[in-house]
Amino acid sequence: MDHGWIVTLADDDGHQLSVMTRDASGPVNPDVSVFVDDVHEALERARGAGLEIVHPLTEEPWGVTRFFYRATDGQVVNVGMHTETT
Repeated sequence: MDHGWIVTLADDDGHQLSVMTRDASGPVNPDVSVFVDDVHEALERARGAGLEIVHPLTEEPWGVTRFFYRATDGQVVNVGMHTETT
């Protein structure tokens, strides 16, 4: 996958590595990205923990629903899941 601003390399076993020059819609570049089964639940847990939401829950045009939060050490974490298509 190559969107110009992020390139994802993958092998046949499902391992992936992405390299980003800048985030396309977020206010900052995240330090790390984590994909989860339920991004809505992850957002509620982040809010419940009192973490700063840096980028709101967004359904991105490239098929990912995600949000960013700032961890207690200041790192920005991108939490996402692949958007279901119907």
